[in-house]
Amino acid sequence: MEILNKAARITLTDFRTPQMRAFHMTWFAFFLCFFGWFGVAPLMAVVRDELQLTKAQIGNTIIASVAITVLVRMIVGPLCDRYGPRRVYSGLLILGSLPVMGVGLAYNYETFLLFRLAIGAIGASFVITQYHTSVMFAPNVVGTANATAAGWGNLGGGVTQMVMPLVFLGITSLGVNSFWGWRLAMVIPGAALFLTGVAYPFLTQDAPNGNYEDLRARGEMSPLRAGKGSSLREAARDPRVWALFVVYAACFGIEITIDNVAALYFHDRFQLDIKTAGLVAGLFGFMNIFARALGGIFSDRIAARHGLAGRVRFLGVVLLLEGVGLLVFSWMSQLPLAIAAMMMMGLFVKMANGATYAVVPFINKKALGAVAGIVAAGGNVGAVAAGFLFRAEGLSMQDALFYLGVAVTACSLATLVVQFSPEVLAEERRAFESALAGRFRGISPTT
Repeated sequence: MEILNKAARITLTDFRTPQMRAFHMTWFAFFLCFFGWFGVAPLMAVVRDELQLTKAQIGNTIIASVAITVLVRMIVGPLCDRYGPRRVYSGLLILGSLPVMGVGLAYNYETFLLFRLAIGAIGASFVITQYHTSVMFAPNVVGTANATAAGWGNLGGGVTQMVMPLVFLGITSLGVNSFWGWRLAMVIPGAALFLTGVAYPFLTQDAPNGNYEDLRARGEMSPLRAGKGSSLREAARDPRVWALFVVYAACFGIEITIDNVAALYFHDRFQLDIKTAGLVAGLFGFMNIFARALGGIFSDRIAARHGLAGRVRFLGVVLLLEGVGLLVFSWMSQLPLAIAAMMMMGLFVKMANGATYAVVPFINKKALGAVAGIVAAGGNVGAVAAGFLFRAEGLSMQDALFYLGVAVTACSLATLVVQFSPEVLAEERRAFESALAGRFRGISPTT
């Protein structure tokens, strides 16, 4: 059975309808998750000196911060299929807030590594964000809704680069030494995550017509299938899912890698102080205010003319341009040119992210959470693989960026695997046109 009453229009000033409340809550929650996830990254110069971390150890903490997310993303997708996004998001936010606030208890490399590993679990919030908006919005705007919610959430990765150094400097200006300064600074995003987790189930519902348990009780939604992993197994059998896994490894994996290393890269390569390096690195994440949304917007508009096949071709093109952008960025030795190249590369990185999740909702609607979870896990696998390049003692950061550019360019070929049958293409074309006309299974065209 299909979810009814999906919104055919995005009205940003609307906080009344369940579709738009979910939209605003998902991006805000994901924003805070990104803020907490990478909150310590712009402070790594301070942490490195205090804990006396080597380059390899810093690389290991970068890997740890994204490695656990692979597993948790695969888990929360099927949980959304089973229990609905509302309860799953609330639980993740509350549990994830604990290591964010607790990272200040780290006193050596090993304890810091464990806390960064635990913090990485909140990166699974992305799956719930994309799931929740996918069930709330119709085919004509689902790409835009998914990309905008995720992009505004990813914006947290840029804001934290700019804000956390200022929070740290503000705390130390009160007479607190650097030992306590970065520790106290991390309490702020952790507390915000906890409070949002408490509020989330009261301000949202699972679907336009209600929560999953109520929909199943009324017969408006298919009953739970036997076996908790059934949707995961169904998704895992589809080679298109794994092709998108590779694609997302090559775009979102690059994004979170740059979020982790950019401040340190500009600090070391161009001798910028911690505040300036954080501001420059923050520009990369700040582009999410519009760049990821562009990927979804263009995907929806191309789909209006060329259908699902057009969405996939667009994804392949922006991923190829991302690879070229990385190669250019790796060659820049002057600060202004490096910043410009980073911004150009970042535009295509984020557009590729948005374009990927403009395709995901159409792969398997009965296992949407599982598909979203597997593909999202690919992003973190990509980040883990990239992390090994940045921890290698004999490899400079510029060389690591160059090799990443080559890899991303090659990964753009994976989009050739994502094909749809003529029947599915025709069906989705009809659904798209019905949504435009406001007739999509009970859609309110004014929503």
